[in-house]
This record gives sequence, structure tokens and C-alpha cells, in this order.
Amino acid sequence: MPRFVPFVKDMHWRSKLIHPSAHAPANFRSLATPTYRGSTVLFECQADLLDDWRQTENGYTYGLYGTPTVLELGARIAEIEGARHSFVVPGGQAAISLIYLAFCRTGAHALVPVTAYGPNRALAAGLLRGLGISVEAYDPLIGAGIANLIRENTALIWVESPGSVTMEIQDVPAIVEAAHRRNVPVALDNTYAAGVLFDAFAHGVDVSMQALTKYVGGHSDLLLGTVSVAGSTAYEAIGPIYMQLGMAVSPDDCSLALRGLQTLGIRLERLEKSTLEVARWLAKRPGIKTVLHPALPSCPGHVHWHRDFTGSSSVFSFVFDDGFTADQVIAFADRLKLFKIGFSWGGVTSLVVVYPNLDRQGQTYDGRLVRLNVGLEEPSDLIADLDQALHAMGLPP
Repeated sequence: MPRFVPFVKDMHWRSKLIHPSAHAPANFRSLATPTYRGSTVLFECQADLLDDWRQTENGYTYGLYGTPTVLELGARIAEIEGARHSFVVPGGQAAISLIYLAFCRTGAHALVPVTAYGPNRALAAGLLRGLGISVEAYDPLIGAGIANLIRENTALIWVESPGSVTMEIQDVPAIVEAAHRRNVPVALDNTYAAGVLFDAFAHGVDVSMQALTKYVGGHSDLLLGTVSVAGSTAYEAIGPIYMQLGMAVSPDDCSLALRGLQTLGIRLERLEKSTLEVARWLAKRPGIKTVLHPALPSCPGHVHWHRDFTGSSSVFSFVFDDGFTADQVIAFADRLKLFKIGFSWGGVTSLVVVYPNLDRQGQTYDGRLVRLNVGLEEPSDLIADLDQALHAMGLPP
């Protein structure tokens, strides 16, 4: 019961502004999840006061660890991913940082695919190196061979499938098996699959993160991430670090993500169909050396995608023939009208990015690789846009 404020009728009007006795009728029901904003959590008595990040078990203690809106989003992500719990954090890079810092200490060794998200590798070369944590890059197609890279001090193995930009599909089950034989946890960046097109926990992954910025948000207007854990060991490892880092998120952004979840299924279905149509058209065009789309046999590791995934999404890359220069490829991107130039993906608008200085071991693209995000425009219009830009390069229709 709320604590009774005595003598309300005799209080000064300024005090009544802070301690009102009048309230709107209760029991309003709506299809929309309420947006609860708040930092301070009220307790009935001093004996009840506590500061604990385990709000799902012990009740609300402080807004830093999530209001009901935040915890509702986390619960829904955990439900669709089949997770023990999902921590909601300020973005994808925050999720990556949280996982590293939860499992790695000074002197630890971690493994990350050379094709991982660029800021992940930047974190490894920057902050983590400064903390005395060694992060080693490995071939994403190594599979079970990763066993040869595991050391006595290996504390974490990252997988990202498909890889960022070059889209290699990893043999995640083989990597997990090798890691678990040495009691090393495996973390997955599952953003491409929106946490649903690849079942991380059914394939043995210990921690799965995604940038909700992409498909769950779906409209290029929020920054959020989640860290989902398979069981209590990872939950207890991550929870205290989550608390200490103070990774608070906006309930307003969470409300947008909750709304995005309602249309995620239909958006992913449409995006997959449109993206495959564009990718297959590009694969038949003269002047295109290869198309790197996980659902196409031309993509490295395609056999693993076919075995492990239930669908594909909106982002893929393609490579121009060797005869084209980096400047020609940049001019191609600049000529596009519907494809806008910009980072990120997963929204309703089609995007294009050229990677003139892409760093990949044993592979040189010389500025000829282009990444596309296909949005919700009509595929025929997107193809027409690509066609006019290719035609301007001197390529036949």
C-alpha cells in the first residue's frame, strides 16, 4: 500500500504539486506497452531498501537497471531467442564491450574472427589492449580448427556469422564444440539474424548479442542493444559488470523497440524476398565478379548457412570485376538515387557503402567491394536505380 500523506487538504499548494491526493482512474488497459520513465524507485520502509541489478527476481530497486518498459523489452527478446535473460544496453558496441569485460581480465586471451564488426576489432586493439587483454584475430572459416588457437588463458571466443561486410558464414557448432571442450565460453554477434533466423542457444552459444538498432528498431531512429545469456553461469558473470558500468537505456527508445518487434516478422519476410531478388539480378550482370549473399552458393560458408539458418535478411555485398578502379566504384555509389549513402542497416530505406580500405587477411578488394542494405522500396525500382548507375560505368544492360 502507498504510504499515506497526512493533512493533504491543509498543505500549501506548492507541496500539493509534489504530493497530490488526486489521481486518474486506475486499470486502464491498452495494446501498447506503457512507457515508464523514472530513476528513483520508492520503497515502503527503510528495511526494504536495496540496490540490486537482479530486478526480475528481487523487484525494482533503481531506474538504472531498468524500468518496467526496459524489462518488458528484455523479457520479449529473451522469449524469442530462448534465453535465460536478456540485458538491454545502449547499443551494439555497448553489448560487445559488456561481454568482453564480463569474461576477460588482465592477462586473458580472446579470439575474434577477422571479419568481425569493425568497432569490435577497434575495441580489441584499443581499450582491451591497454587493459592487458590480448585479442587474436582468426580466419572465420576455420571451423573445428580453432581448437589449435585456444590457449590456457583463453577466456572468450567470438563468432559473427555472417561476417561483417564480406559475409562469411561460420561453422558455429564446430567452434562451440572445440571451445566447450576447453571450458571456454562462446559469444555470438547475432545482429544479422535479428536473434531469430539463427538459433544461437540451440547451437550451443553461451552469450548472444544483437544491435536492436538494426532490425528490431527497424526505422533507423534508435540505438539499443541486448546481451542474452543461455544460463545462470553467464547471467551471474554479466550482471555485476552490467551494474558497475551503468549501462542505462531510455524507456522511450525501448518503447520504439517494443513497437518494432510487432512488425519484425513481416519486415524480415519482405526484406528477405526483396534482397534475394536484387542479389540474384546483380549476380547475372556483366562487370560483377561475385555476390556475397549468404543464401547464394557464391558466399563463403554458404553450406553452413543452408544447414543452420532459417532465412536471410537485408544486407549483402558484391564485388566489381578486377578491371574497375576504386574511383569508378565510388562514382557508381554517388550516382545511386534510392540507395542512400550511410552506415548501419536493417531500416526501411535502402543504403549503400563502399569500402575502399577493407582489411581482410589474404584478400585484397582494392576498393571494388560495395555493401547494400535493401529496404522496403519496390525491388523493381531498386534494380532500376542500380541499372542506371551501372550503365553510367559503361556496362551493358
